Amino acid sequence: MYSLIIYLYMFAANLASLFSQKVRLLMCGHRETWRILRREIGDGGYVWFHAASLGEFEQGRPLMERLRRRHPEKKILLTFFSPSGYEVRKNYEGADVVCYLPFDTPLNARKFVRLAHPEAAFFIKYEFWRNYIDVLHREGIPIYSVSSIFRDKQIFFRSYGRNYARCLKRITHFYVQNERSRELLAKLGVEAVSVVGDTRFDRVADIRRQARPLPLAGSFAEGRQVLVAGSSWTPDEDILIPYFNGRLEMKLVLAPHVVSESHLQEIEAKLRRPAVRYSVATPETVAAADCLIIDCYGLLSSLYRYATVAYVGGGFGVGIHNVPEAAVYGCPVIIGPNNRKFREARALIANGGCVEIGGAGDFSAVMDNFLANGQRLREAGRAAGSYIADNAGAADKIFNDIYGS
Repeated sequence: MYSLIIYLYMFAANLASLFSQKVRLLMCGHRETWRILRREIGDGGYVWFHAASLGEFEQGRPLMERLRRRHPEKKILLTFFSPSGYEVRKNYEGADVVCYLPFDTPLNARKFVRLAHPEAAFFIKYEFWRNYIDVLHREGIPIYSVSSIFRDKQIFFRSYGRNYARCLKRITHFYVQNERSRELLAKLGVEAVSVVGDTRFDRVADIRRQARPLPLAGSFAEGRQVLVAGSSWTPDEDILIPYFNGRLEMKLVLAPHVVSESHLQEIEAKLRRPAVRYSVATPETVAAADCLIIDCYGLLSSLYRYATVAYVGGGFGVGIHNVPEAAVYGCPVIIGPNNRKFREARALIANGGCVEIGGAGDFSAVMDNFLANGQRLREAGRAAGSYIADNAGAADKIFNDIYGS
């Protein structure tokens, strides 16, 4: 039944590729995988990491980077399922080979493992492809599930999902995020489980250590109270910008999620104070500006270091973006109300490192308190930074358990 569902999904994807560019990229990428493996894979010795998309990639990245540093003789094969992951990270320098993972049919699984012949396989978070796992298990290749998390309502723990759940017993070892996941796996008779936490905390800690200085942003922020707003959407900006316009004592670094020209012009039309776009900024224009608009990608994780207070967008839409990316710098974080499914945000709210707002009034009150009350600002910042530091370390635990310290 499982393989039949996969075949039906594959048929639907082929049909959808006639109308969708994204699905067409997926299907073309699957076909290209076989050529990539034949061309790039030599005598083996590859360690295979599979991530569904960008989020899972970021969770696997700390392990890949540790493997690269400590065992440079080993080669890394990185696969993605979604175009949003592959198209962004297909040139990732931390892997030797990057490609799509074709649909989980029995034939594809046998062909992929035969061509890649990995020495070990790492599946990140929710990735449990039964046919691939079956083939790896038959070939005696170790399979590790990392940063995985299980919930009562998942198919494995339903009566109709028990057949699918059998593949979990073929995993060599699970490195799960919490104790509840271990308890659920134990109900299925899976005992090779370690509770280590989430490697995302290691990723943000690594990002902070590797963050490059941004001299223009540094000179812009020097000696001033600065709100760094990351991944903002229009509803976020409609709250942030009016407050900023009326508070001459503070500066604003605004990194919108969408950097289209039309959206940048919308932002500039709302501002009542001098602003400059980062892409055309000079030391002179930065010195004269009160708002620095980040009109390019890839800088946000380094920009949060200049924040007195951070705001992470998305909470008035589909959901907040990366809160730990800001909290790691030890600054308080403000977010919108759509954060219930984000465990780190909920924990940071509970420990005082993060504050949820419901609208412009809440935002004004919270910001006024932070900017006027140094003690409150420091306490919230310490709480945010401590939460990240206390939860980091999963990647080292996993790596040392598998490869030795």
